[in-house]
Amino acid sequence: MKTPFFKRRLFGINLGELTIFAGFYLSMAMFYHATLWYNRGGFKHDDDILFEPLSFMDDSGLDYILKFLLTIPIWWLLFKKLKHWSTRNLLLLHIILLPVFVLVWQQSYYWICDSIDFGHLTGRGAVWDIYIPALFYILQFGILHSYNYHKENQKKLIVEGELRTAALKSELSALKAQLNPHFLYNIFNTISASVPSENEKTRHLIAELSDLFRYQLKASQVENVPLHEELDFVNKYLALEKERFQERLEIYIDVDDSILDEMIPPMLLQPLVENSIRHGLSSLIEGGSITISVKKKGEHLAFEISDTGIGVENKQSIFGKGIGLTNTRLRLEKRYNSALKLSDNRPQGLKISFEI
Repeated sequence: MKTPFFKRRLFGINLGELTIFAGFYLSMAMFYHATLWYNRGGFKHDDDILFEPLSFMDDSGLDYILKFLLTIPIWWLLFKKLKHWSTRNLLLLHIILLPVFVLVWQQSYYWICDSIDFGHLTGRGAVWDIYIPALFYILQFGILHSYNYHKENQKKLIVEGELRTAALKSELSALKAQLNPHFLYNIFNTISASVPSENEKTRHLIAELSDLFRYQLKASQVENVPLHEELDFVNKYLALEKERFQERLEIYIDVDDSILDEMIPPMLLQPLVENSIRHGLSSLIEGGSITISVKKKGEHLAFEISDTGIGVENKQSIFGKGIGLTNTRLRLEKRYNSALKLSDNRPQGLKISFEI
């Protein structure tokens, strides 16, 4: 599809904006000529001494061409190179650039006029070649800054609209995510009720699994839970894993009763325990053990999950094997500025530790 002219770019400059800017200069030149024509009563007085010094400016093309050429590098500096500067700093920079612009324009204009025998203001009249270019500088860069502010504001409105849309989609996704465990929780309860009473073990396992989904549903709705609730959730998860591994899985939990009411983020330990079982113990015929330890250290809670599995040589590579460890590490970094540390367990296995 062909790009419209006013949206095309040349050396990073929008051709439409460049055309409008050139039109501004053309309009200023025409307005200047019209003002002179009106001031002279519609015609030129050949013997009018008052306007003799101005007779050279009937064609002001050279004047505005020079202004245009001097404006380009200043525009590039302000709106491209230093666009990250604050408005205050840009205004302070204008205090330096304005006299430079006026002086360079005046001296360049006078030099060219003298070279081609073209008249220009002299004596006290030359003050107008300082006053008028200064006003012109303020006018044009006032317009440019206003236009730039308008463009940036439009971009912000578009970005804010996109963020609101993304936030709405994220909220809807979260609501859908809550529906899944809630639906499964109800289904498991229904299945458990339909299992004959003689299969009590099966009913118990289904009830345990139902409780896991109920806790997961709660975890999506709260920021923190008591430590004892998180440990209860992990225990139920490990109980289900124990049914699979039988005597091949041993579980040890070392937590002081005095810290069981401490508040921690939900679903913090289960992904780490699952990682130990899946990547550390599941491949061992003889199985192994998992130890969960939580200690109070001053104002911090120190967590440690260790296993006697196969261990990991490249500790960092494990973060790319699943979302559990990666998500837990990100949660700790963003909320507590805490690191998830991996080390070797003795005599074998992996140890995961962190503090909050």
